[in-house]
Amino acid sequence: MTQAEKTLFNQQHVSNHIFKNKMTVAPMTRISADDNGTPNDRMRQYYERYALGGFAAVISEGIYTDEVYSQGYANQPGLANKNHQQGWQPITKAVKEHGSKIIAQLMHAGSQSQYNQYTSETASASAVQPPAEKVSFYGGQGPFPVPKTMDENDMETAKQGFVQAALRAVEAGFDGVEIHGANGYLLDQFLSESTNKRTDQYGGSVENRVRFLTEVIEAVRGAIGPVPILGIRISQAKVTDSSYRWPAGEADASVIFSRLGNTPLDYIHTTDGDGLGEGFGNETLSMAQAAKKYSGLSVIANGNLGEPERSSRIINDGAADLISLARTALANPDAPHLILHGQALNHFDSSLIMQPLANVKDAELEQNILKE
Repeated sequence: MTQAEKTLFNQQHVSNHIFKNKMTVAPMTRISADDNGTPNDRMRQYYERYALGGFAAVISEGIYTDEVYSQGYANQPGLANKNHQQGWQPITKAVKEHGSKIIAQLMHAGSQSQYNQYTSETASASAVQPPAEKVSFYGGQGPFPVPKTMDENDMETAKQGFVQAALRAVEAGFDGVEIHGANGYLLDQFLSESTNKRTDQYGGSVENRVRFLTEVIEAVRGAIGPVPILGIRISQAKVTDSSYRWPAGEADASVIFSRLGNTPLDYIHTTDGDGLGEGFGNETLSMAQAAKKYSGLSVIANGNLGEPERSSRIINDGAADLISLARTALANPDAPHLILHGQALNHFDSSLIMQPLANVKDAELEQNILKE
């Protein structure tokens, strides 16, 4: 481990919270809950591994928030009722017992829902059909339907879903919540001009398109109070459109991140194909740099940062305060301890973990973990 890489093991303050190092687990859909969305002991074993392996925090997979339009996948966990809340309690307890934090990522799938036990209809900012087919390793097949356009009652229901799920998350023992505003799900559908064709105060300009996101943030913070961690995840690319970029590039970024910076968030979690790469074309800032520059908030960066040299560089360059790992964490739930002791990281093999479905595999739970 080089001197620069030792930075990864410094503590990090995020508002009134102290993270024991700079490494977190990114949210990853694992479709392993019970059919009704209740978390189970298999999920406890899965999440606890990351805490045993030394990560400072685990950000959960996207958790659906209500019993209307929010669910996106079969066997996706929820925080939409008391049973869901109780199912999360053993998981949060297990993670926190090992000195790690756990943050609930709250997600509304919007038009990208490919399974919903509560309704056969989808809803979005506008009646725009997702351009790709459903994701096979999440159990989907065929095209997405055309969603209904949400009216203000639908939007209020969705907002209150985030609020109530956040309250349940805190009651279940989570250290905080991350609002999912990325990857083409509902809040990103409001943010992106390709999916938001509204002519009211939530459509048109980028200032209008970010409005619903800021309203959800304000409502959640008002409900959970000042102590729990509150973040948001932001991306340009989407599950159904991996090449999408904000049309005005950094000009859009400046508006989006400055508006988010004026809300009571603690952090912004950016994700891009290359967390160190130019986010808006040649010779431009990365997504993380733009979030840091225009919001002034703490930033978690994600995107091909598994190599210690790369993850430490984004920290040492001042572009991010923390990093999140996805594929590297899947292959190495003990990545922090391996890096600390100078041991090689396992290569991520999608055929072992993500096929035929992305559910948690026995081999993952049986993997030996370097615990200190």
